[in-house]
Amino acid sequence: MSDITLPRTAGYERLTHIRATRPEEIAEAAARRQRRGLPMEGERLLIIAADHPARGSLAVRDRPLAMASRTDLLHRLQVALSRPGVDGILASPDVLEDLLLLGALEGKLAFGSMNRGGLLGSVFELDDRFTGFDAAAIDTMRLDGGKMLCRIDPADHATVATLESCAHAVTDLARRRLVAMVEPFWSLRSESGAVRNDLSPDAVIRAISIAQALGVTSAYTWLKIPAVAEMERVMAATTLPALLLGGDPPDIDAAFADWDRALRLPGVRGLVVGRALLYPPDDDVASAVDGAAALVREVRA
Repeated sequence: MSDITLPRTAGYERLTHIRATRPEEIAEAAARRQRRGLPMEGERLLIIAADHPARGSLAVRDRPLAMASRTDLLHRLQVALSRPGVDGILASPDVLEDLLLLGALEGKLAFGSMNRGGLLGSVFELDDRFTGFDAAAIDTMRLDGGKMLCRIDPADHATVATLESCAHAVTDLARRRLVAMVEPFWSLRSESGAVRNDLSPDAVIRAISIAQALGVTSAYTWLKIPAVAEMERVMAATTLPALLLGGDPPDIDAAFADWDRALRLPGVRGLVVGRALLYPPDDDVASAVDGAAALVREVRA
């Protein structure tokens, strides 16, 4: 039996109709979108992430094709974005454009995903090429910044090209005064060839140290990092603002506890979570998002 959720088609047929007959409406929707500002002093953010499918990453826990239905994903995203305390979205161009046409991004922060070329499970997975947004498009569409994955494997020659590309992207975004959200990992391949991110505190610190120095300036650079052990020591490695990523945790309660502890550190400015909130074990998106928003609000207070 397939694990693809049956599509919710009501209201979504018009997206295909607009794309086929009036594609210019995407740019028009971006131009008229009501924006909001970046966080003020002491404010924490809750951003919903939805750029996983663009890298061929469709699985959530034991469901290999959980994110395969676009209409189901859009429905879940609209539920999440409608909840109090949700500040914005991180998505690839196709998803973000659908949400623009649906009017779901009014008054929200919007970050464009930039490098999705390192397809999950491919022999070139660590060659994270920029196949999505570029800085010019992010600026033209009036988004608030761009996000890039920066995986560092000292045994893989593709790493140096990824570092150089990320540095150029950080520079291009900074010149436009747009946030460069860098997601660094110290990565390695197992004997089977699968890429694994080293989540030990020392490895995360090493990845942060490299990522925060990318580009001609770090003035607009934010970090997107995992909540790991010894977060006090990890956060001591940087003065840059950091957002905690969600990943695909096997134990959602343990993940919430980890986020709660890390959010109390001064340099942590919020959460960027996708699968854990959009596809919770009980499938109650609203409750999962409300729980994460409560963590962020508690720290804000």
